[in-house]
Amino acid sequence: MAEHLPLNTYLDMAVLQTPALADVGQAVRRLAEAGGEISALLAKGQLGGSLSTVLGASRDGDGQKEFDLRTHNIVRDALIGAPVMFFASEEADVAELLNPVGTLAVAVDPLDGSSNIDTLAPIGTIFSILPSACADGQKPDPTNPLAAFLQPGSRQLAAGFLIYGPQTAMVLTLGEGTRIFTLDPQSGAYISATDPVAIAPKTREYAINGSNFRHWDQAIRTYVMEMMGGVDGPRGENFNTRWLASMVGDAFRILLRGGIYIYPGDERRGYREGRLRLIYEANPIAFIMEQAGGAATNGRERILDLMPRELHQRCPLVFGSSEEVKYLASCYQTSEKSGSPLFKNRSMFGGSASALEGLSCL
Repeated sequence: MAEHLPLNTYLDMAVLQTPALADVGQAVRRLAEAGGEISALLAKGQLGGSLSTVLGASRDGDGQKEFDLRTHNIVRDALIGAPVMFFASEEADVAELLNPVGTLAVAVDPLDGSSNIDTLAPIGTIFSILPSACADGQKPDPTNPLAAFLQPGSRQLAAGFLIYGPQTAMVLTLGEGTRIFTLDPQSGAYISATDPVAIAPKTREYAINGSNFRHWDQAIRTYVMEMMGGVDGPRGENFNTRWLASMVGDAFRILLRGGIYIYPGDERRGYREGRLRLIYEANPIAFIMEQAGGAATNGRERILDLMPRELHQRCPLVFGSSEEVKYLASCYQTSEKSGSPLFKNRSMFGGSASALEGLSCL
């Protein structure tokens, strides 16, 4: 069994080995502190006020909740004292200059899964840490914070998420594996009690919101129908479905026991390019998964290779056990070769269930 390793010790060791990570270590420490504060507020539940009160409209259509804004402010305030030049958040329309002499750009989803606040389902804080200077070597422009975030996810220096549930934990990668640090509520320290995470390459669990079946493109529906066929279907084995409606919750489960998470684009208005945000949701999760031996794609392309065009850009997201992610990509390839456009809707509810008979990714 691995020895207990405090987060601060881990960061100190990383900086000794790679001095260039010194600023990253400071930013991670501040994010950990913010996570502790958020965790304490969530633990109060309704005793801390109505955290799910809707204040106004949001980009995802669920409405911006009071606690969305509170967590945004907690994370932002925590990073002010860190070497973070630029800051971007799902709760802010534009990126901002935070520290003119900082070397980092940090993008966050302050409260992923906020619709679950009142149900005690897992919610979290996701973060991505990039160099403030773009890949072309030019010095960052303090008047143009957005430019620092329009870099592919492969440029990330670190990424992670905090998950608030029965335990509060930080999942973190500095580009040398993925570790899980659990918050000790007595000491306030984050401690890793396990070795670096290794995701099993094969799985028999998948996470997808099956209520959207009629909106999916042919590739996704074929894939899910294969899963549902069980031992008598083309895959020849039984699969379980798990869907928490909380990406950080599903990601945490996959890190521990394998699986695949699928949030495709579909034919609903506003969903053609998926629902999740590339810069501060898909990129950090993809970095975490790859560093744990998993994979992450949009169905056809590696997430970390995608070049963002705008701060709140959406993308389809598939991540988890590497062999299953690769298999799903083959379903897209099969669909395209058969002449079925990737995002074309062919609802099986317009005809008989036999419409999918004979289809297979194999």
